[in-house]
Parts: sequence; structure tokens; C-alpha cells
Amino acid sequence: MSTTAVSTSPNSPTPTAEEVFAFADLEIGAAAAEQWPHADLDLGEHVPSVTGYVRRITVDGRPLYAKYSLLGVSLVSLLRGACGPWHQVRAAQQEYVLRPDALIAREAAQLRLLLEAGQLRVCPVAAVGRGVLFTEPVTGASLAQLLLHRPEQSAELLAGAFEQLRDLHRPPAVQRLGPAGIIGERSIAGTFQRKFNGLSGPVYMQQLGVDRCPAGDREEVVAVLQQVVVRLRRLRARVLPPSSRHVLAYGDLKPEHVLYPGGTDQPPVFIDPGLLLAGTAVDAAKLISRTVLMLAAARPGPQTGKHLVQGIGVFAGARMGGLSVKARRSWLREVLALWLMDSVNILTTYLSAPVELPLPAVGEALVGRAVDLCRMVDRISIDLAAAGDTGAVWDGALDRAQAVAA
Repeated sequence: MSTTAVSTSPNSPTPTAEEVFAFADLEIGAAAAEQWPHADLDLGEHVPSVTGYVRRITVDGRPLYAKYSLLGVSLVSLLRGACGPWHQVRAAQQEYVLRPDALIAREAAQLRLLLEAGQLRVCPVAAVGRGVLFTEPVTGASLAQLLLHRPEQSAELLAGAFEQLRDLHRPPAVQRLGPAGIIGERSIAGTFQRKFNGLSGPVYMQQLGVDRCPAGDREEVVAVLQQVVVRLRRLRARVLPPSSRHVLAYGDLKPEHVLYPGGTDQPPVFIDPGLLLAGTAVDAAKLISRTVLMLAAARPGPQTGKHLVQGIGVFAGARMGGLSVKARRSWLREVLALWLMDSVNILTTYLSAPVELPLPAVGEALVGRAVDLCRMVDRISIDLAAAGDTGAVWDGALDRAQAVAA
């Protein structure tokens, strides 16, 4: 199947969502035809995402997900022109998908490694080819849904999911995945550094919310985030540990990436790994950050918010159980800094998404709450930068997260 006739405006300064999606659909169709040449193929609905292009597909009645990445960058960056005009992107993509270190190739390798190791249940790989990853769907409630429906059990739910990563977090696990298999792009601190570097960062900040926020809200969001980014850039070198402490982290540990097809009495299944070299605080911080953002999007009310935030506190406390006082303080400061960086990373991605790019439901909700979220990370970052009592900073952060949830 040819992919050279997709572009409707080959010399346009930036790709459009229409031509990118059409190109991806052709590539998915061509990859499926190569994998299953005699099958009845039916492309299903597009699954909104700001990172890769995801579409449901049915192969002889078998439901699958098809995931396609263009040049390994987010759809937001691509549509904002980070990789050049569409004809240039399309030409580069033809070479990119053949590279052994292409993002989709690494994702497939990680899923297969985890499946073979048998220490973590992950979604099965159905096929990979032409830059497309086909995976089997996983049924059952997600951790996100369970947290909202059973907030009084949030500490146990968070701990239960995190405990599944125990073997992954041990030093020997690093040996099973060579450097070429790492997805460093999912690093919280690395993403923060790329987004807010000294050259393009200020320009990026000034464009936040142009297509998504009312003018008054946008002015406050930009002004507050500028100050938050300055604080976090200073904290980054002071708080985050040296690379020598790194083990293997799951990398993309979000409540919606943990599913329970057999109920909570059975181990969960994980989707969309982003294995990278990092400390275990990275997985804890992303899980906390995305749980708080989920709360902010859902706004479940004061009681649910109170239970869930208390659960986060108990979960974090248990992670520090065997640490010395000094180590507990360091770990907690690292988690706080990474929590804030991750929240800023994803919120600014949603805010910078062009209006033609459909956002997931949680993204739409968070854009609508951008002012409240910016105020939350601003106040927490002020407390953290003041280098006062870490326990008090942590308690204050949980209080502010609970207020946003309510």
C-alpha cells in the first residue's frame, strides 16, 4: 500500500492533523495486510492521544489496538512543526521506521521482554511491522476507575500495583534490557529539560493555551508556570540523585495503564511500558502525579478526594519504611520535585496542543482546570524551594491536592 499520496499540501509549513492521521491509517492498514494477508481487516475508532497515533482495528473479528509513532515525537510537537514541514516529515518517517531503535520497535521489545520474564503481566503483542505495534486489548477496570470507586482502599490499591514492580526495581533487572532498549524519552526530568531549555523554552511558554484557554486564564497560566519552571530548574540539580543510583523503572506508570481483567484478587496487567534507567522514586512520583491529575479532572468531591489523598500519603509512607531519616528526606524531596515536573510536563502538553488534535477526556478536563492546577504546583514549588521541613512540605502538598480534587 503506497503512502506517498497522502499529503494534500506537501509544502505546508507544518503538518496538519488530517494528513498525519490519514498517513498513519494507511500505514496501519498496510502493516496489517502484511501481517495477515488473507484476513478481513476493519479499522475502528481513533483513540485520542497527545503522544502516538492509536486506533482500534479488527482482524478477522479479533479486536486489537494499533499504535503508530511518527519520528518518535509527540503528536503535539509534530503538529507544531518541531520536525519540519509535512513532506520532510513523511520522507524522514520512511527511514525512521526501519531503524532498530525506532520508538515502536523498542516498545515491542520491552513488552516481549516483560512477557518472557514472566515477572510482570503485560498486554500481549500480536504483531509489529512497518512501524506499527499491534497489541491485544486488556479488559477489566483500570486502577484509575478503582481509585475513584473505592477511594477508602486507595492506599492498598496503589501499593498493590506498585508492588508488582518489585523485581523490575532490583538491580539485576537492568541486565535484561540493553541500552538500546531503554525509552529515555519517557524520563520525567529529561522531558522537563527538553521542554523548558534555555533556547526554545521561553517561546514555548508564551504559546501555551493559545488555542485552548480564555485570554484571562491564559495570562495567569503562563505567568505562574514561568515562575514554577524557574524554581524547578534550580531544584533539579539540587534534589535529583546522580545516575549511579539508577535501576530499571517502568517509566510510564499511570493509573489508566494498570488494568484488572480478573478483578483485584488477581495481579493486574500493565500496558504501554516506557522502561528506563531511573530510581524507584520516578515510578512513585508519576503514579502520584497522575493520580492527583485524575482527581483534578474527575472532581469527585471532598470525601472521595480526602480518602484518595490520604491513601497517597499512606502509600508514600510505606515506600519509606526502611529508610533512615536522611534517606527519607531525600526520597521525599525527589518525589515532590518529580511530581511537580511531571504535572507541568503533561499540563503544558495539553495546553500547547493545536485545536485540531483531539485530546483524551482527562486532557480536556485538565485544560479547563489549568488555573487551579497551576496555583497548586506554584504553591508546592514555593514550599519545596524554601528548603524547609520536608515533612511539612509533603503534608502541605497533599492538602493542596485534596483541595483541587474537591
